[in-house]
Order: sequence, then structure tokens, then C-alpha cells
Amino acid sequence: MASIPKARTYNDAIDTLNTFQTPYHIAEQQRKAGIRPNVEYVREMRAYLSRIGYSTDELTSLKILHVAGTKGKGSTCAFANSILSRCRSGGDGSSLLKVGLLTSPHLMTVRERMCINSIPISEELFAKYFFEVYDKLTSSPDATVAPKGSAPIYARFLTLMSYHVFLQEKCQVSIYETGIGGEYDATNVVDHPVACAITTLAIDHVFALGNTVDKIAWHKAGILKAGSPAFTIPQAPEAAAVLEERAREKKVELRVLDVDPRLEKVNIRPSALFQKRNATLGIALAEEGLKSVDSNFTPDPKSLPPAFVEGLENMVCRGRCEVKPEGDEMLWHLDGAHTVDSLRIAAKWFAGECKSRKGPRVLIFNQQDRKEAIDFLKELHACAQGGEGRSFDTVIFCTNVTFATGCKRDSVNHQHDPEAIKKLSLQHAFAEKWRCLDPAAKVEVRPTIEEALSYARDLQGSLEEGEMVQAFITGSLHLVGGALGILDGTDAV
Repeated sequence: MASIPKARTYNDAIDTLNTFQTPYHIAEQQRKAGIRPNVEYVREMRAYLSRIGYSTDELTSLKILHVAGTKGKGSTCAFANSILSRCRSGGDGSSLLKVGLLTSPHLMTVRERMCINSIPISEELFAKYFFEVYDKLTSSPDATVAPKGSAPIYARFLTLMSYHVFLQEKCQVSIYETGIGGEYDATNVVDHPVACAITTLAIDHVFALGNTVDKIAWHKAGILKAGSPAFTIPQAPEAAAVLEERAREKKVELRVLDVDPRLEKVNIRPSALFQKRNATLGIALAEEGLKSVDSNFTPDPKSLPPAFVEGLENMVCRGRCEVKPEGDEMLWHLDGAHTVDSLRIAAKWFAGECKSRKGPRVLIFNQQDRKEAIDFLKELHACAQGGEGRSFDTVIFCTNVTFATGCKRDSVNHQHDPEAIKKLSLQHAFAEKWRCLDPAAKVEVRPTIEEALSYARDLQGSLEEGEMVQAFITGSLHLVGGALGILDGTDAV
């Protein structure tokens, strides 16, 4: 454990939290040794939960909606959260539901990971609850599973902290997005969720979950629990087969949902099949959440309540299909897609957004420490062309470092190879690949997000009348988060 700061401010909490990250060289040693998430991970989480004073039975009062998947789990959680945060509790219905939301990763501030009614908890509350959990982990004599004085690593600590936060703040319904996988995920200490959902499955986190979609499906289905309603959407045949088999083993009825017909007159953005499927899962979860707190609630199979429609149409999921204008000559498009399938969808979305506009198209891309991402570029290039046979005029590869002076505390990441970042090794490899894909494109490498954005902005100086720079930032939520911090004017070291 790190030494306990005396002041115990928010910055102290973040600095201490950052010491829980697994350094790159240790992560590499674990990878080479074949150490993967396993059943011990969940046993340790249960031990840590006990150490901070809670039993798994007490988590039942949070009425948890549990979501796993490769693509769309963040959006599905956001839809369910947006709906429920607009619904009123049972009885006289005089007050709105109090809804907790745990998601990951964060874009600009760690506090985004723990929201109550769509608002990140305050810096004061974060520091208070962080050190309450920290102190209990340090002082507890129970060392039967996890060593005395130890603490879970970064994401697992935040998951543990979220249980404390939502219980202390008396949340009536809580929505939990898994981090990686499901079976051995830190969130999978919940024995009796109100409902579970599995979003679209694809290849990602290969080292931890396996290199085929059926292996990945096995992990994701680990969140399914007997007695809890479970939902998914149409999957690839090999993934669907595993989900069905796992559901039978767990004695769970897994419902495969088509797009909810009640969405026909609802303005879902973007108006694409993948997002309507995410919305469908969000509706199913929200309905189960409402049933758990209001015995009088009965879903109408023909129409959605006004709170549902409002929640769906006003859902905000930063960094996913987000468009930000900057004056009259600059338009930013941001999507944190990071798998080949999600990049394919995001590229088609960008191409659709730009098809009726004139002006240079710019790509800003990175995936740090993922050499296989080089192979993603071919699909990204092809799908961004749309029907015009035109991809990007300028392509910029950068690191996830925000400024030349570094990153703010909330964005510090010790899990990447510092030497590779310093040498821009992966960025130069990306650049070489793109030059082969499109010799006509101007390809640049920049060491920081700030410099990549500045290069794109400078292109406004050569625009002709009626043109605008159309920039697409994608490949990593960490990249998108750093860019949003700059564009919003909220990021500073």
C-alpha cells in the first residue's frame, strides 16, 4: 500500500490511486508467464468486500443491472441510466429514482466512473469515500485470501469503492458495466442482480479472454445468474451457441431481443441498427429496474412511457459517435472504437456524416501497446471511403499523452511501455502501414494529442470557400478523452 497522505484531498486520492496501477514491466512479466484473470480474482474481491465491511448479500439492496459485452455495453448502460434517472420511485412518485452508474474507462476524470443520476460524484465525495475504503483495507486483520494491508489494483479498487459509494448514498438502482470479460471480472461478486445483459460480442482483450469469439462469449456469460432475467441481442452463431449453453448450465432463460418495435417513433442517435440494439437492451434493463422498486409498474408492450422516450432521445455517451463543431470551418467527430468491428462501424458513421460536405478529411488515431492494431487500419481505410472512394486527405498518428508537459492526474497511465511512447515506435509503424494503404494521403506523426489537434486546426488556413475541416478522432477511449479535455477546455496538467 502507498503511504497515506496527510491532507487527503482529491488530488491526494488520485495520486494514491495511480500507485495501484500495474506498471508496464510487471504487466509484461505476467503476460509472458501466462498469468490471466481466474477464479482467484473473484475470491480476492469478495475478501476485499468483507474487509471494507460488506457482505455480498448487502449488494442485493443496490438492485444491480449488470452489463457485459465487447461493443455497445457503455451505450447500453447509458441508455438504461438515462431512462431510470428520469423515472419516479414507487408510492406517491414524488421523487426521482436515485440511480448509481459504474462504467469504465473514464475520459477526462476518474469521477466519471461513478455517477449518481448521471452526474459524476464530486471531488469532495470522491476523496472522502476513497480514503474510507483505503483505511479499511489497511487496518482490517482479515488476511485469509488477500494479504493484510493489500489493496486491489486500480480498476478493482474503483469497483470496490463504487459499492461503498452507492450504498452510502442510498442508490435505489445501480448499473454496472463490466471491465474485462465477466466470469472473473471485478464486478462479478454480485450474486443476485436484478437483470443482466450481454451486448454485441467480438474479438478484444485476446490475452485475457481468448482469441475466438466463442471463448470470449464464455467469459461474458459469466455474469448470468439463476433467478435473474437475462437479455442479449442477435450474435454471431458461434457466440450465440456458447451463450445458450452457458445459460442452460446456469439455469437462466436468456432472451434474444430484436429491435424493440416501440423505438419506431423514437429519435435514436445515431439512427443505426447497432445503436437501436443497444437502446433495446437499455429499455429491457430499465423495465426490470423499475419493476424492482415499483410493484405497480407494468411495461406497456405497445408504447414507451414519456420518461423512457425522453431518456432515450437525450442519452449522452461522451466519446461515442460524438460531433463537436468549432467555429464555421472545423468539425470534430469522436468515437472511442478500439476493435476491428467497432472501427468498421465508426468509420462508416464518419463517412456518412461527411458525404454531403466539402473540405479535407483528417484522421487522428492511436492504440498504444497494441501492435495488432496495425492490421485494423486496412478496414478503417476501406470503410471510411463510403461510396465516394475517398478516405482521408491527412492522417495523424499520436500517443495518448495529452500535452508536451504530460497528462493531468486522472489520465496518468503506467501500463504502457514508456520507451515505446518516447520513441513513437508504434506511431511510426502505423504511419508506414497507412502510406502503403494510401500513397496519396499526407501522413504525420506527433508526440501528443495537443499537437495532433493543432496540426488539424492549421488546415483551416488553406480552405476554399464552402469548405470545412472534418476531423475523425478514433482508436482509443484514452485518446478521445484527452482530445475532449482539450476541445472542452477542461483539461490541464
